[in-house]
Amino acid sequence: MSKKAALHNLGCKVNAYETEAMQQLLEKAGYEIVPFTEYADVYIINTCSVTNMADRKSRQMLHRAKKENPDSIVVAAGCYVQTSPEQAKADESIDIIIGNNKKHELVDILAKYEADRPEKMNVKNINKAHEEYEEMQLEKTAEHTRAFLKVQDGCNQFCSYCIIPYARGRVRSRRTEDVVREVTTLAANGYHEVVLTGIHLSSFGIDREDNLLHLIREVHKIDGIERIRLGSLEPNIITEKFVSEIAKLPKLCPHFHLSLQSGCDATLARMNRRYDTASYAAKCELLRRYYEHPAITTDVIVGFPGETEEEFETTKEFLKRIHFYEMHIFKYSKRQGTKAAVMKDQVPEPVKTTRSARLIELEQQMSREFREYYVGKEVTALLEETFEYEGETYLTGYTKEYVKIAVKVPENQAAEKANTFVRGKISQCLTGEIYLMVEF
Repeated sequence: MSKKAALHNLGCKVNAYETEAMQQLLEKAGYEIVPFTEYADVYIINTCSVTNMADRKSRQMLHRAKKENPDSIVVAAGCYVQTSPEQAKADESIDIIIGNNKKHELVDILAKYEADRPEKMNVKNINKAHEEYEEMQLEKTAEHTRAFLKVQDGCNQFCSYCIIPYARGRVRSRRTEDVVREVTTLAANGYHEVVLTGIHLSSFGIDREDNLLHLIREVHKIDGIERIRLGSLEPNIITEKFVSEIAKLPKLCPHFHLSLQSGCDATLARMNRRYDTASYAAKCELLRRYYEHPAITTDVIVGFPGETEEEFETTKEFLKRIHFYEMHIFKYSKRQGTKAAVMKDQVPEPVKTTRSARLIELEQQMSREFREYYVGKEVTALLEETFEYEGETYLTGYTKEYVKIAVKVPENQAAEKANTFVRGKISQCLTGEIYLMVEF
């Protein structure tokens, strides 16, 4: 009888990719994959360490796994154990520790552990230059139409609030030919859309005499792939050359997540971000010059140490000026081991909460205005999943600009139309953020 394994992911899209890759390694080794809430012989938790709260959630999931089956092997993998190996080693609920750049060895590590119970630590120093990229591959993903691909790991930026360079190490890029091989397999398995992701995607290739533009061009050549999206980008990659070249690639979606964090230059300087608001605004203007109505999204941290009410208002006015499609608003969370954690003038939690609510309200308004632009316009969408509304059956999907639409379909045709492209005109808002498209 095959052994049962359960996996749980915490954190970012890169972590999610690695969790799915580990699951496929286990499946090929003969393990039966079961839900994390069920009895299993092995539990693998891919941990996160971006905030102190993420550390806490990671520990909670590890303890929950051991409680589910005290005789199980509990594996703690990823960022939490990479940044806090000794703390993880002292945790009696953890049997095996696997740091970043060691996840591809999961099956072998499990076999060795079951054979002779060796030292449970499997963490290497990834903070040195020229560390190799950890090659992992997917043949399928949990999403049926869109595949997220990890193409880069590590970060060299050292923003004052961020622990990730210590958790993920220095920039390491995947070989372009390996990415092409994986995307080709995914296309053969029916995927039409890929999202290129990384810890610091804009740095792709700096360690290999390669670059992100070259990677995009190579993926663009692959038959069967109709859409390419990019994960979070640093503003400095948006140059005239970069934008003019990607604008020539019809598969590249005009959907750009440009990391901002603050709309105030003084705050950006304290964050050790490597741009100012004037240069950021110029990048957005450049994208809008080459694309008719690109979706520009971002991240914003409120309540960073030293942020005054005046600085917050400066940020808010800048956000209005850029007029983003979507903003992910985060309240600053102190992370031990970072420079920001010991900065003076820490902002009280109630102030952060109030500021966050004000920006969320602004985000909702700007997002609605962005989507309303498309009412009456012809668009193409990739249909994904069934949606029931007021007794009718719809398929929902996304335009290239990531506007969510719904197309009415006969219930018996929903399955066959999923993962296909449709063209039509957006007629009205159906419900919430979903817009009705009348198919041609």
